[in-house]
Parts: sequence; C-alpha cells; structure tokens
Amino acid sequence: MHLIIAFASVLSAAGRQALQTLALPNLARLVARLVPQAPDHGDEYSLTPPHQREHARALGLEGADGALPWAAHCAAAHGIDTGDLAWGRITPVHWRVGASEISLVDPAQLELAEDESRALLETLHPLFESAGFLLLYGTPLAWFAAHESLAGLRSASLDRVIGRRIDPWLAPLENARSVRRLQNEVQMLLHEHPVNEAREACGLPAVNSFWLSGCGVHQPARSDAGVRVERSLCAPALGEDWAAWVEAWQALDRGPLGAALQALRRGEPLRLSLCGERHAQRFEAKSTPWPTRLAQRWRAPALQPLLEEL
Repeated sequence: MHLIIAFASVLSAAGRQALQTLALPNLARLVARLVPQAPDHGDEYSLTPPHQREHARALGLEGADGALPWAAHCAAAHGIDTGDLAWGRITPVHWRVGASEISLVDPAQLELAEDESRALLETLHPLFESAGFLLLYGTPLAWFAAHESLAGLRSASLDRVIGRRIDPWLAPLENARSVRRLQNEVQMLLHEHPVNEAREACGLPAVNSFWLSGCGVHQPARSDAGVRVERSLCAPALGEDWAAWVEAWQALDRGPLGAALQALRRGEPLRLSLCGERHAQRFEAKSTPWPTRLAQRWRAPALQPLLEEL
C-alpha cells in the first residue's frame, strides 16, 4: 500500500500553531519504523502541489509543473475513449467577486446536482464546439474538454486556487487565449441562467465560471489499486478551519494510519508520503536486521519539525 497524505502541513501562522497541538502517536510510530527517502522539494507557488506530484509518480505519469495529464487519466477511468487527443478537466466553479479581488469557492460547497450540471453543460456545448473543443460530461464537478491547444498547457491545480485570489494562478493561461476567451464568454452565458436563478433562490452559490486543470494527452499508467490519496485534511486546510484540521488529523491517525501501522507489523509492504504545501517526504518499509531497525527508531526524526519542514 502507498498512503499519500495531502496537506499534512500548512504554511499559515494559525495553521502552524494548530500543528503544535497535534498528538499523532500512530504516525510517530510509523515514521520511527520506516526509512525516509529523498524528499521532493518544491515551493508554495508550484502549479502542481506535492500530493499530486507524489500521486503521479506512483502511477508513472510524467509532465511539467502544471501539465500532468490528470484530465485524460480521469476521463479514461470514466470510460471515455481519450485516443491521442489532449484533454483538460473543466470544473464548474463560483468566483467570489470582492471589492479588491476575486477568489474561488471550494466546488464541493456548490452541492451541484447532476441535473443542474448537465443543464449547464448543454448550454455551454455550442460555445465550446464553435471554438473547436470537444466537451463531455463526467460528474457534476468534472467535465472533460479536448483540443489540440491543451497539449502541454500548464494550469494550476484546484488545490492551489481554492479560497485564494485567482489572479496569480490565471497567469499560465494568459498564453491560451482561446481558454481565456471561453472563460469570459461562459461567465456571460451563465449570468441569469435558469439553473443559477433557482440556486440563488435556495441560497446556493451560482456557477459563474470554470477552472481548467490537468491538461495533456493520455499516458499509460500503473494500477492505482494500492495507492490511496488521503484528502480528509484538504477542505479544512483550504478553508482555514484549524480546529477541523486538527480533528481530521486525529481521526486520520486513529484510522488509516493505525491500520497502516498494523499492516506494517504484519510484514506487509508500505509506503507513506507526507505532503505539505511545498515539499513531500516519502517513507518506505525496508528489510533490515533488527539492530539496524532499532537504531533507526532511536534516530527517527521528531514529528513536529518534520511536518513543519513540509
């Protein structure tokens, strides 16, 4: 099993204070028993966050920062014949317009139903098709677009943009004029759309734009049967709800990490990737003599500094 933990650490001052309150005994025992591998160094400005880099590495997917072909990978998983086309994931979103900035609301908060999503997609079909894009439905929050301009196009992961100013993360798309033009025209089409009028009457956010991510041509991938990306820390971290983040960490320690520790004790293979906003640190189980394992436990890194470094 390869357990990848997203947002295991955060950079905000309030989040760092919350980190100091964590008691994670099962994680500490795992780190003491596993062997650290070479870290994946990055920064908080990379388009692809560390947990997605680790996931791509586990599956054998390749691509530049912001150009890992997640859309094609997910489209194929939904039974779409991706062929040799370049695909991108279109996520219907709500851009919150403030006095001085525009931010992106967590798409999960839209609570977008399938019939709403399909109705919006039907409205946008002619626009995308007139621009030469193929546009297909996947799930309420995942549509798939294909176009030659998406080959190698760099774009920011939603996990970089949620709850933040979108302007810095739009910069890579400035060279993709067709995409920026589509975003502008989509905003006009969705303004006063019947679906949005009904949603707003119910107190729900309107779908007023889309986010493009995961562009590229489909690549063969290794099975992800043994790979688990744990995302329970994502929503509270992105929403800066630090009490919920601490609770999610503690539940994670009691549940999946406790199960991973038991599997390790049974001699089962295990990889653990702790991913923050900048770096990822992977640990692996190695067959080593008992004296060496004992020495490793004595030399195991302190948990709080390890997480802060991510």
